[in-house]
Amino acid sequence: MSSVDIAAFLESPYGLVADVKMLDFFRHMGRATAIFLAVLVATSLVVKNAWCRYLCPYGALMGLVALVSPTRIVRAADACIDCGKCAKACPAGLPVDVLASVRSAECTACLSCVAVCPAAGALDLKAGLRRRRTVPPWALAAAIVLLFAGVVTFARAAGYWHTSLPDHVYFDLVPRAASFTHPR
Repeated sequence: MSSVDIAAFLESPYGLVADVKMLDFFRHMGRATAIFLAVLVATSLVVKNAWCRYLCPYGALMGLVALVSPTRIVRAADACIDCGKCAKACPAGLPVDVLASVRSAECTACLSCVAVCPAAGALDLKAGLRRRRTVPPWALAAAIVLLFAGVVTFARAAGYWHTSLPDHVYFDLVPRAASFTHPR
């Protein structure tokens, strides 16, 4: 699509109420949607985090970010007591207890494995090219908050945060959302 086509789509009635169309997708669910969601729920009972691990586009994006992260969970084999608590605590089911460094698209650096490790210095979040600097959990949390605040501040300052759509237009379009079709 050209930039002109994208702008036309975003300014069309369909584009203006796309979020409402998504809400209506779930409010007025068809048989295929209900079956898909039922299969997804059933699969999630057997496979932990099935949607997040295998189908979610946001999860895929998080995985890419995890792969290029400047930090990694690193295990010091000489300090490790081989209790396996870290692997059991990992929400992604990664074998943290046997890896020297966790390099996986599924590792989100939640630090659950580090929190349950009973051996001091056996498992830490490390940064740097050679993974020598230990990163305390508060520093990771602070970095995430600063990154989020920076993006929001930039978006507001650059004018990307506010919609130019007046409330009266939005409220006029919402009741008619079902009648709008995807522009071709």
